[in-house]
Amino acid sequence: MDETENKIRVRKIIIALSLIHKGDWQKIMHAVQHHEVPKHNVVEELVAGLKCGVTTIIDKDYPEGLRHAHKPPFALYYYGNISLLQEESKVISYVGARMASDYGAQMAKKLCEGMAQKGYTVASGLAIGIDKAAGEAALPYGKAVAVLGNGIDYVYPSENAVLQSEIKEKGLLISEYPGDTQPTPDKFPMRNRIIAGVGRAVVVGEAYQHSGTLITVSFALDMGRDVLAVPFRGDEGSACNLLIKEGAPLVENVDDILNCLGKVQI
Repeated sequence: MDETENKIRVRKIIIALSLIHKGDWQKIMHAVQHHEVPKHNVVEELVAGLKCGVTTIIDKDYPEGLRHAHKPPFALYYYGNISLLQEESKVISYVGARMASDYGAQMAKKLCEGMAQKGYTVASGLAIGIDKAAGEAALPYGKAVAVLGNGIDYVYPSENAVLQSEIKEKGLLISEYPGDTQPTPDKFPMRNRIIAGVGRAVVVGEAYQHSGTLITVSFALDMGRDVLAVPFRGDEGSACNLLIKEGAPLVENVDDILNCLGKVQI
């Protein structure tokens, strides 16, 4: 078996293990460590049954920023334009609260639309609130990426069904969980490491202290990503204001993000 054939075989085994264990990183790693290789016919049948795109950690189109992340996904399932994640320096991640204020949503739309207009990809989750505002703003420019905390074919939350469908067609829908794997609380922190890892920087659009958004911030800092924050009103328990106090660049407009990226527009 030559090198190319061996790589194809290994790739199929990775995908098969991911499908068998429904994207559960710990279970896949256990199978790899214990050399639990599915039978050839099982591997071929599972891979042939895929209806979405898939990239594995050994593939060239796998997002480079994730290769050295905490527990890098073995396989990523997707619909849409995977090339949106190929140039990490042109990707920002925009995250924030589900219970977004009008101000937070307006800032998300303003900043994400502005970055998309300048050719930047905007990655976020697909939650209600800030995530939804970010996705809707970048979508008309074909620059919206939604990272799911459930199976790639599972619609969640139901309020964002239309947006999920539109990003699938015009942007990039991506998940380490295959098929109709249902969302559970443990999957969202795992999703957050992907959001943090695919971009050059993470912009926190709105969050409160003890917010789950800070999990993404923690992953981003561990990966050496820049973390920026949109300021909020005082006396509101804002995690954004706390991040700014601790040294995160303050973001009021698109040029503030570009300045942090070293791409100031003249």
